[in-house]
Amino acid sequence: MGAPGAERPVVVAADGTLLDLGGVTPDVDGAFLGALDDVDASSLPVLTAPAAQDGPRFGAPVVRPGKVVGIGLNYRDHAAEAGMPLPTEPVVFLKAPTSVSGPGDDVVMVPGSTTTDYEVELGVVLGRGLRGETDPARALAAVAGYVLAQDVSDRALQLERGGTWTKGKSADTFCPLGPWLVTPDELGPDGLAGVRLRLTVDGEVRQDGRTSDMVFGVGELLCYTSGVMTLEPGDVVLTGTPAGVAMGRPEPRPYLRHGQVVEADGGVLGRQRTRVVDPGAPMAVDEEAAAG
Repeated sequence: MGAPGAERPVVVAADGTLLDLGGVTPDVDGAFLGALDDVDASSLPVLTAPAAQDGPRFGAPVVRPGKVVGIGLNYRDHAAEAGMPLPTEPVVFLKAPTSVSGPGDDVVMVPGSTTTDYEVELGVVLGRGLRGETDPARALAAVAGYVLAQDVSDRALQLERGGTWTKGKSADTFCPLGPWLVTPDELGPDGLAGVRLRLTVDGEVRQDGRTSDMVFGVGELLCYTSGVMTLEPGDVVLTGTPAGVAMGRPEPRPYLRHGQVVEADGGVLGRQRTRVVDPGAPMAVDEEAAAG
């Protein structure tokens, strides 16, 4: 929590009270997540949030992951809208760690982009390393917690200009995370199958799905991915998006535009509110001020 680059780690209690983690760790990183079970929240001091018009700013709940692994076409309805058959193996790609941003920070488009797309997702944060795991239950035991995420994508860069998904998904701010890391025991009675993911653009509902529609469950994804690459504490795995993305809609496709507001809601995972910014767009003029 705090200004970009000067965040202080906190625990958000069930009643909204902020508990100060600063005396335990300077950052919520891989090393800390590996020892998360040893933290006694009841001993943490209460932190008074700084006064702010819209409340305190939360940064991403995990500091600069070693890697962000994305999974494509992992919801049945999303594969259908894309006109693609259900994958027989997980579709794996990478997003640059520098794409990670806070849940209320601006999403900055590639200048002049006309194909910037939204994707709300369940993110998985590793607390222990995995390599070549074959048991989904053991893989799930390595999870530190879950986060609300967006896999922002520039579709032209992803699919047309060289055909590499990573290029279209790795711009700075293209991976809003948070507002908080939810430990597995906090997911509720339905667990991973009961997470509802919802996204609106300027108040219009674009996505509304549930993790029960996944093709591959979280444990399966972690096993598969750990067989392709070593997963380390602090790594983030994005598990796919439900139907409703702009690319899957009829022409004219409602890609994101400068000034729009995207709100994502993950229930127990919290909410995000991000403003879309095209750095190449003309600045708005305050006509009253200009008139003197």
